[in-house]
Amino acid sequence: MPFDRSSSWQRWVRPHDLVWVLLFGVLIATPIHGDAFELGPLIALGIVQIVEPKIPAMQTTPGRVAGIVLKLALAWVLLAFNGTLGSRYWPVLLLPVVSAATMAGVGWMLAFTLLVAGAYSSFLAFPNVDWFEWVDLAVERIVFLAMVGTLANMLAEDLRIQSAKYRRTAEELSQANAQIRQAEEAVRRSDRLAALGQLSAGLAHELRNPLGTIKASSEMLGQSLKSENEVAREVAGFINSEVDRCNALITRFLQFARPLELRRDEADLGKTLDHAIAQVEREAPGIAIYRNYEPELRPFRFDAELMERVFYNLVLNAAQATCAGGAVTVKTRAAAGTAEVAVIDRGGGIEEKNLSSIFNPFFTTKAAGVGLGLAIVSKIVDEHGGKIAVESEPGKGVIFRVLIPMEPAATHSSS
Repeated sequence: MPFDRSSSWQRWVRPHDLVWVLLFGVLIATPIHGDAFELGPLIALGIVQIVEPKIPAMQTTPGRVAGIVLKLALAWVLLAFNGTLGSRYWPVLLLPVVSAATMAGVGWMLAFTLLVAGAYSSFLAFPNVDWFEWVDLAVERIVFLAMVGTLANMLAEDLRIQSAKYRRTAEELSQANAQIRQAEEAVRRSDRLAALGQLSAGLAHELRNPLGTIKASSEMLGQSLKSENEVAREVAGFINSEVDRCNALITRFLQFARPLELRRDEADLGKTLDHAIAQVEREAPGIAIYRNYEPELRPFRFDAELMERVFYNLVLNAAQATCAGGAVTVKTRAAAGTAEVAVIDRGGGIEEKNLSSIFNPFFTTKAAGVGLGLAIVSKIVDEHGGKIAVESEPGKGVIFRVLIPMEPAATHSSS
């Protein structure tokens, strides 16, 4: 990645730095007979004030506390060698006070204000200081420092509150945009499903008639052939089997194109899953399927027959993606009026480029697949008003999550 000189320059030199240089430069240049005890702490304070925001370690809580203590120590040394309570440099105590006020809450501000007040009051104990002459002025200045610190803390707290509101608003907008994108994708998918469904239905009806003729002709041909002509009889058998396979495929097309009619009845989600899993276990005996059902998941209204097809398809896909001797996990849980079913496998996963297409009709990565299984799954889930999501990490497996609204069972009033 090329080095960005402009961004590096802006990070180390900001307009505020020039202001600090100007302000401390005026303070350093003002004394007519400045000595090391006066110029040294002033220069050190200026360096700390300018460099502190640029050091990452100083932006942590311990680092910021150390920075405030260092400023207070330098300010105390400056005052101690330049007039103590009567020093014209006493406003530099605002640096640690305001830094503490803007760092965190009112507690930090009060703690450091008391520390600054104690440091400033310590000059009253110096032997050459008249306590009765300076105590009133010391109290006034300490109160002034506390007032400025409180005001800075209020402004900083208001800024923190506004920043938090803006962050929450940005997060809410990001979530809303994600939901809008998901809804738009669902609408586009529904439109594609509807268009492809109509096309499939039309093609299926058009193909059924010639296939029926071909099948009847092949059967007649097979019956009319003599037993000695085994090759011709075998070819007629091949024609019959291929016609049956095409008819089965057309039936799937018609099932996909046909509008679903949900028959919602109160059903147990666990039992529906058990029926689907039992079918898969017969077809894939080498795969262990573990159940992890939430016991508090109550029965609710859904089309058990259609949802069994959904779970059978998902669990079968997971079993087929799992190596022999592997395992598939099926989990359920209830959350916010929704039943969630997760089908988890530890197979090869789905490539990221295919994730957005797996629910499209006729999309498949299997050599012998048609690509209607997950499209029908998505259609059934959508008809229930639910959602289906997939999480995949190539080489580590796939998680399909089906979310179904838990419609309450119909209540029957007794007369």
